[in-house]
Amino acid sequence: MSTKELGIFLISIFCNIVGQILLKSGALKLGEVNAANLFNHIIRILFTPELIIGLSCYAIGAIAYILVLTRVNLSVVGPSTALVYVCSFLIGYFFFHETISINRTIGLGLIVCGVILVISK
Repeated sequence: MSTKELGIFLISIFCNIVGQILLKSGALKLGEVNAANLFNHIIRILFTPELIIGLSCYAIGAIAYILVLTRVNLSVVGPSTALVYVCSFLIGYFFFHETISINRTIGLGLIVCGVILVISK
């Protein structure tokens, strides 16, 4: 991957991560969804700024990802997107105070090792 391709790829990853943070923040504002409030939640999604901006971040990330796919093998870029899992794990723990089990931590370590193996030549 060239420097330019890596830059576009990192933009894609960054937008995905920011999108996840915003979608989680917006979802927390909505509260729990059930059959009785489903329609109201769908309407509220349209008027929750974090959700709209989060979805926009996902769209920008998808466009950047498509641009990378025009230049880099899917077998390299696809597994490398697992870096989003690493960031989601850390964001969940540090920003949303989610409990992280040892099994998840080991799984995350295996993902990181796998990404390193996939992107190394």
